Amino acid sequence: MTKIDDCTLVIFGASGNLSRIKLIPSLFRLDSLGRLPERMKILSVGRSEVEESLWQDDIKSMLDNKFKKKFDPKVFDRFIHRNFYHANLPDDTHAFERLRVRLSDISTFPQNLAFFLSLRPSDFASIVDLLANAGLLDESKAWRRVVIEKPFGTDLETAQALQKSITKHLKETQIYRIDHYLGKSALQNILLTRFANHVFDPLWNHNHIDHIQITNNETLGVGERTKFYDATGALRDMIQSHLMQMLALTTMEMPEKFSPENIRTEKIKVLESIKPIPIHALKNHAFKAQYGRGKINGEEVKGYLEELEDPKSVVETYAAIKLYINTPRWKGVPIYVRTAKRLHASNTAIAIKFKKAPLSLPEQDDNWLVISIQPNEFTRFEIQTKIPGLDTKVRSVPMDAPSRITGDESIDAYESLLLNLMQGDQSLYLHINEVEASWRLLDPIIKAWNEDKSPVFTYPSGSSDPVETKVIFDKPEQFWRHSIEINDNKL
Repeated sequence: MTKIDDCTLVIFGASGNLSRIKLIPSLFRLDSLGRLPERMKILSVGRSEVEESLWQDDIKSMLDNKFKKKFDPKVFDRFIHRNFYHANLPDDTHAFERLRVRLSDISTFPQNLAFFLSLRPSDFASIVDLLANAGLLDESKAWRRVVIEKPFGTDLETAQALQKSITKHLKETQIYRIDHYLGKSALQNILLTRFANHVFDPLWNHNHIDHIQITNNETLGVGERTKFYDATGALRDMIQSHLMQMLALTTMEMPEKFSPENIRTEKIKVLESIKPIPIHALKNHAFKAQYGRGKINGEEVKGYLEELEDPKSVVETYAAIKLYINTPRWKGVPIYVRTAKRLHASNTAIAIKFKKAPLSLPEQDDNWLVISIQPNEFTRFEIQTKIPGLDTKVRSVPMDAPSRITGDESIDAYESLLLNLMQGDQSLYLHINEVEASWRLLDPIIKAWNEDKSPVFTYPSGSSDPVETKVIFDKPEQFWRHSIEINDNKL
C-alpha cells in the first residue's frame, strides 16, 4: 500500500452536484476503508457565508442520501472533524489572500495542498492565476497539486491556450486532468486482461484481429442539458475524452514498467500514431445522426430537435468514426468508435472480432472477445464447438469471466482518482499530450460537421444502430456488436 503524506484537499465548488454526489461521499468511503492519512483535512470553498456547523450538517445530509444512514457513527465523527468550510465571496478582492492565511494554520491544515477545481471550465485559468498570485502554488516547502475536470478546452486551440495559461504557474507533474472513466475498475482491468493473460498477447495484432469496436450507448436523452449539448455534440462529449482513452488502453504497447509514467508514455505514443481522418472522404470514415421521437422502455419520448426547440440544429447525438493506427501491430486494422443517446440499450464495451478460423463451416460464427465496462463488468470470449449429433455443425459458446463476484468491494471511480491524487500517482489522469492528440484528430471532423448545414439523419429513439452507418465499415460482413447480458445463453 502506497504511503500517503498528510495533506489538505481544498474543494472549489463544494456546494455543487459533483462535490455533493461524488467527492464528499467518496472521501467518506476512503476514510471508512482506512485509506486517508491520519491528519488529512478537507477545506470546502464556497461563494457564500456558511457557518461551519451548518456545513457539517450538510455533509451529514449528503452521506445520508448516499448511504441511507448505513455507516459507522465513529467513522462519521472522524470524517466530520476532517471537514472545514471557507467562504470566498465574489466581491472580496482579498478572498485568496484570506484563503492563504486560513491554510497557513499549520496546527489545523497539513501544508501539502491539493486543489480540486469543481468549477465551470471557463474559470479554470483564472482560479489558477489567483492561487498563484496568493502564493498557494509554491512548492518550496510542500507539494501542490491542482485537479482540473473535463473538458480541457473545447478544441485544440482552446486546450493549448488553457495549457499555456496554467503552466505559467504549474509544472506538468502538478496538473491532474481528470477523466472519471479512468477511475473505473473495469477500465483499469483492460491492461490486466491483456498483459496478465499470456493467451491474449500473441493474438493482439493485425495477423489475428479483424477489427475493434469501442462503444458507449445510452437509452437516456440529453435531458436538461440541451443548450450544453447543442454546443458540444457526441463527438466532443464522449469520444474525445472517454472513448479515446478506452482505445488507448486497448491498443497501447506493453509498458516497460507498470508505473504511472510508463503507462502514460505508451498511451501518448498510440494516440499520436492514429492516422488523421481524410476529410475529402469523411463520409466513409464518420457518420452522425440525431435521435427522433420513439419509445424507451415502452414510454413515448421526444426527439432531440423537439427537446432543443430548434429545428435547424445539425449537432449529432450519434457519432461513429473509423480510425487506423499507424504502427506495425495494428497495420490495416480498422477501429470503430461509436457513441449514441436514446438507443435501445445502454452499454460501454470493447468488442474485438478475430479473423476467420482456418476451418470455416456453414453458419459458423466468428470468435469475439468482449470486455464489458458497464452496466456489467465482465469479459466474454466466444468460441465455436461442435453440436452433439450426427451432423458436423458448430455453435458459438460464451466463456464468461465476471470482473466482479459476490463479496467484492464496490468502488466509485472518484474514490480511485482521489486516492491517486493524494498518492501523487498520475496514471489515471490525462497528460497534455493525450489531450492534444485527441483534439488534433477530431477537430477537423467537428469543423466539417459544423459547416455542413444539411439536415442530419434521424433514428427513432429506442432503435438499434442505423443501418446507414454501414458506410464506414471496411467489409460488407462487418456489423455493430450489440450489448450482451452476462447471463444470456445461446444454448
